[in-house]
Amino acid sequence: MTQDSPTLALPRMRQEPAPEHITVPAPRRGRIPALDGLRLLAALMVVAYHYLARGEGWSASGQAMFPSVFPFAAYGWLGVELFFLISGFVICMSCWGRSVGDFFTSRVTRLYPAYWFAVLATTAVLLLIPSGQKPLPWPDVLTNLTMLQEPLGVRMVDGVYWTLFAELRFYLLFALVAWWGLTYRRVVVFCCVWAVAGIAFSKFGDDAFRLMIMPNHCWYFIAGMAFYLMYRFRPTLLLTGIVLVCFGAAVPAARSTFSRTLGYFDHPVPFWPVVAVLAVCFGVMGLVATGKLSWMTWRWLPYAGAATYPLYLLHQNIGWELIRRLESRVPAYPLVGLLVGGMLLTAWLVHRLVERPLARPLRRRLDKALADARL
Repeated sequence: MTQDSPTLALPRMRQEPAPEHITVPAPRRGRIPALDGLRLLAALMVVAYHYLARGEGWSASGQAMFPSVFPFAAYGWLGVELFFLISGFVICMSCWGRSVGDFFTSRVTRLYPAYWFAVLATTAVLLLIPSGQKPLPWPDVLTNLTMLQEPLGVRMVDGVYWTLFAELRFYLLFALVAWWGLTYRRVVVFCCVWAVAGIAFSKFGDDAFRLMIMPNHCWYFIAGMAFYLMYRFRPTLLLTGIVLVCFGAAVPAARSTFSRTLGYFDHPVPFWPVVAVLAVCFGVMGLVATGKLSWMTWRWLPYAGAATYPLYLLHQNIGWELIRRLESRVPAYPLVGLLVGGMLLTAWLVHRLVERPLARPLRRRLDKALADARL
């Protein structure tokens, strides 16, 4: 893949000799255990928000049921923002030096097997526990299997799936850069252009463009990509500026989400912890980008990272239905502990027994289809 020739304002690619006055660290490759830990943290934040703050399934509100932990769980929705930050970093890392076809195959095999299982499993649970939420009609369930239910105007089997369509839009935009060829300069240009578009379409613009630009969520993906450039090359004033702009733009976007969450609570909660949690999320990603968390090499972290995606997909509606059925029999805090433990175990089994076995043949078929298309 052809690389751009950088100027003094831009760090050089690894394959090119660096000027004496620019110190370029050696390449760092492979899995980053700290990101697996952050994935688990993000997922557990979202789980805490749905189980302890939203109050769905319980006979009383989250504030009444869990007064001691509610002040923290009420901000667990920010785990999604952390997920998006991690996604920007990881997608940039996993796509570097790969073709668009390889990128497409890796994303499909990563997202769809566990997702298909989650859609069918959630629908089955809603059918088997008739006292709670009603399952969607089967045509809508089949549409959900495409992961395109939101643009097609079909209800979601589980509300958490909205983030997957956001991820798909990011992949589509990033694929354009991957097709062009990933270099430091091109990713920086992509980040800047997307940021300008996010600002321009934050208050006005065609709905279709707003749908693709994602003015409320693009800041996390952009910052994640900038963090990866710091990790792959080195921190620069330009990359730091991109991250700071994204943090500043993310605050009013997060306020909009925060305002919607207040509808689930009996009493208002303050906004300032949102800014504090966002700052911590950006700060921790900065530590990852600068190698400050390379000491996190615990063996269990990759296992935790592998189970995070199924956990996120399965926990909400299934958990709420089990709460409705078991609340009268099991005290609240032990019930939450059993639910979280059971969901983690189920997520790991889904990874081992569904996700991995389905990914292999799916990858082979996609690789063959792409190879045939090139003939």
